[in-house]
Amino acid sequence: MKTVPLGTSGRQVPNVVLGLMRIQQMDDDAVRELVRTARDAGIDFVDHADIYGDPLHGCERRFAEAMQLTPSQREELTIQSKAGIVREGPYFDFSYDHLVTSVEESLKALDTDYLDVLLLHRPDALVEPDEVARAFDHLESTGKVRSFGVSNHTPGQIELLKKSVRQPLVANQVQLSITHSPVVAQGVAANMAGLEQSISLDNGLLDYCRLHDITVQAWSPFQAGFFNGVFLGSEDYPELNAVIDRLAAKYDVPAIAIATAWITRHPAGMQVVLGTTTPERVAGAAQGSDIPLTRAEWYEMFRAAGYRVP
Repeated sequence: MKTVPLGTSGRQVPNVVLGLMRIQQMDDDAVRELVRTARDAGIDFVDHADIYGDPLHGCERRFAEAMQLTPSQREELTIQSKAGIVREGPYFDFSYDHLVTSVEESLKALDTDYLDVLLLHRPDALVEPDEVARAFDHLESTGKVRSFGVSNHTPGQIELLKKSVRQPLVANQVQLSITHSPVVAQGVAANMAGLEQSISLDNGLLDYCRLHDITVQAWSPFQAGFFNGVFLGSEDYPELNAVIDRLAAKYDVPAIAIATAWITRHPAGMQVVLGTTTPERVAGAAQGSDIPLTRAEWYEMFRAAGYRVP
């Protein structure tokens, strides 16, 4: 398993992450098998959020109940969670009270004293950076959170937070797959008139994160778009799947590993956040951690996904 720096934290982390947003209905044995498969593949980084599950913190609680981690086992894992989305009511809330309360409830649900990483879960249009800074300062000084980051934030939104927040923002978790990659595709076709791909949707998010040593985490890495099905094996992407299948045969790995490798091959040193609850798919995806796709193969997949290479 290849590792990458987690921002400027000084910590090396695997470039494939086990996302746990769908585990609430799994029994203890199934959760343990999923985590054990990930650990066997070198994945010791798990991703949660307060809103995963029903009621709130349901998946965090299910994870803790199933795993029953000892202190030494807890130390072996990097546990990341997210806060800021409110299911009913204001919908987003980056206030001091909400962030601190959410983290405290996550810690209780996870049966741990600290989070390794806390991400702000999508941008809050009503964000007050001083409130976020106060929350981060409290959570850090009390030992409840060790590192901080964001998700789905633009460079401008990050800069606004940095006006007040003194902690380095180590990660930005964004939607990214080969068929949903505006963060990559816009730069390839910049300044091409009349081409939708050339329109900047994020003000250079990927380049900004690289410049400022913020680790990009790719969620929904196998989704065709915004929660509308996977592209692997889909009749909607025959050319792409033909290329993936050929490369899978060449590297002697499953197709899901090639889809993972398209992201991990990028020199930004991204992390791929898996959402599957199938151990075999976790093991298969993990094989894409360090596949040395050539530039020609990477761009061939990119073009087969429907993007323009001038």
